[in-house]
Amino acid sequence: MKSSIFCILFLVGVFAFVGVQEASAQRCKVTDPTGTPLNIRASPNGRIVGKIRNGTVVYIEKYSSDNRGREWVRIGVYRGRNYVILGWVFREFISCY
Repeated sequence: MKSSIFCILFLVGVFAFVGVQEASAQRCKVTDPTGTPLNIRASPNGRIVGKIRNGTVVYIEKYSSDNRGREWVRIGVYRGRNYVILGWVFREFISCY
């Protein structure tokens, strides 16, 4: 009986944490005006680690600026039920509603 109660409380805690994580990230879309996939970088203006297509729903995790004062954001996406942080993109190419 005690183990069942513990399991239920554990699952409630996990779901509460996931809900808080989702609520804290801002939902946006990739809107690169060039029409080409947007570069994802390891750090603001850093090494390219991937690309993401226009229209993709992303979540802003963190804001930063590069040494030239341009704003960058760290983004993540949902892949099925899993949340994955992808990297940094130029903030100007992300639209949030």
